[in-house]
Amino acid sequence: MKELVEVIAKALVDNPDEVVVTESVNGKNVTVELHVAADDMGKVIGKQGRIAKAIRSVVKAASSKENLKVDVEII
Repeated sequence: MKELVEVIAKALVDNPDEVVVTESVNGKNVTVELHVAADDMGKVIGKQGRIAKAIRSVVKAASSKENLKVDVEII
């Protein structure tokens, strides 16, 4: 899931070098943290959180194949 979030985030931002994605696994729960530059935060979140919600939906669909529960946090 880490790679999926990283590819999506790097396509959205102006500074792809500053995108950092970390993943922590706790049984069937996975937490993916996305760190971007302060200038790119709005591009990743989107108006009223639409882009962030779309990223979470894509990750949820991909994780359902592997029977995992994935939380995406934008920091």
